[in-house]
Amino acid sequence: MDEVKLFKSFEAQKSTAEYSRHMLRKLTLKSMSLTCDIHNSNDWVRFPYYHHVFDDEKIDFERQLKYLKNFGDFISLTEACAMLKDSSKINGRYFCVSFDDGFANCASNMAEVSVSLEVPVMIYIPTKFIGFKPTSENIQELEVFNNKGNPPVRFLDWKECKELLEHNVEFGSHTVNHVALTGLSVNELENELENSKKVIEDNLGVECLHFACPWGRPNIDFDTLNIAGQMKSAGYQSFATTQRGKMDKEFDHLFNIKRDHLLASWENYQLKYFFSR
Repeated sequence: MDEVKLFKSFEAQKSTAEYSRHMLRKLTLKSMSLTCDIHNSNDWVRFPYYHHVFDDEKIDFERQLKYLKNFGDFISLTEACAMLKDSSKINGRYFCVSFDDGFANCASNMAEVSVSLEVPVMIYIPTKFIGFKPTSENIQELEVFNNKGNPPVRFLDWKECKELLEHNVEFGSHTVNHVALTGLSVNELENELENSKKVIEDNLGVECLHFACPWGRPNIDFDTLNIAGQMKSAGYQSFATTQRGKMDKEFDHLFNIKRDHLLASWENYQLKYFFSR
């Protein structure tokens, strides 16, 4: 199968109703953003995260990072965790960028921008799919990503992951099979947490200390009461969700990292709205 390189091709299956909802949401956020100002919010770490940077998103991805540089410094996840764990107050605004799923355009497009702007990146990978090449015979395996009829996107391979390590990129686990953690048996949970960690460490020769839950919705995709213990037992130092918000000094915060999902095509007013809250 041909690799999908354009976001407009990836989104080609979007229905008229979905497109209309999307446009209405953009207009609403544009209106609401008029009274927002990121400068009015201080002393936090924010975690913007993406899934892809297609060829037609590259310029906008660069624009977004440059825009956010006006409001704070970019730091790695290792630095962010140290800052959140430290007893002293966070002084200023910091952004920590991550990507979920490990699509190959992280190597072909994302890295060029992040390196040129000196932005560290964390990529959370589902280890079963690293090196996965979609064919007509195996494409059904991608149903775990809920791609809703979107054409398949090529994933990174281990060689590309190793090369990205040299460009200020860290890697964390996104499970083995890209599954939510709720409803798993003890053995299944152990496989998703511990085996994904081991596969990353064996292939990249670095410690894997950070985990992001697929979909990441509290008490839907993971159990908030037990997650810290499960992560610590498996050897992780942080756990990332998809709940929006800023991070300061919350109890067990490293195992409840809030992240703000972005699309590289979003306009600056959308970033302004979310990061001022």
